[in-house]
Amino acid sequence: MTSPLSPASVVTRLRAAGCVFAEDEARLLVSAARTPDHLTAMVERRASGLPLEHVLGWAEFCGLRVAVDAGVFVPRRRTEFLVRRAVALASEAPRPLVVVDLCCGSGAVGLALAMELAPVELHAADVDPAAVRCARRNLAGTGHVHEGDLYEPLPAELRGRVGVLAANVPYVPTGEVALLPAEAREHEARVALDGGADGLDLVRRAAAEAPAWLTPGGHLLVETSERQAPLAAAAFDDAGLLPRVVTSEEEHATVVTGTRPS
Repeated sequence: MTSPLSPASVVTRLRAAGCVFAEDEARLLVSAARTPDHLTAMVERRASGLPLEHVLGWAEFCGLRVAVDAGVFVPRRRTEFLVRRAVALASEAPRPLVVVDLCCGSGAVGLALAMELAPVELHAADVDPAAVRCARRNLAGTGHVHEGDLYEPLPAELRGRVGVLAANVPYVPTGEVALLPAEAREHEARVALDGGADGLDLVRRAAAEAPAWLTPGGHLLVETSERQAPLAAAAFDDAGLLPRVVTSEEEHATVVTGTRPS
């Protein structure tokens, strides 16, 4: 029988595995462990390269604890900037507000928006069945989760009614997926990462169809890299949306918004 791991030995093991925030991660793992054997198993899974959120089974996002199943895209902290932008744009909109979370992954963005903008009618969609299962757990009692490609699975009665359309689509260029950290590259679905040749294939598709779903004055929001933002804004303009690019240097986040003219 092996000896239980001490908190200090957990930190040492994580450091040796290259975990930059070993002390913080050790505290989370120790607090989540049900037994000494469970702690040992979690530490070894993390040391092998599994994302911390997949080891814990949850991620913190906008102050919420969001379940994240194995293989499901882990919500990034920089995406909290997109949520704040959406809240700022929609805070004065009439209620009930219709919110759609496209490429929803775990449903983290939709959940955060529902909490901030309540009351809302929330719909989320993703093409990945594992993500849909995870989002349905997180959004149970809060919203409706649909399985399919972008707008295809959304109820037709939402057309022309959506006030906030958050589309956190993949935007990594195909040729750069191999350069991502191993945690993402090896443990998240490629469909949640690969945005095509220049990373903007799904951004363009989301923009092109958005006017049919947005209410007049409604907003589409996507996250991109800073260098991609001008091309994304041009796609919004081509679709008849009024584009705006906003960047947070602190969070290294860039959000492109497109508003349907009133």
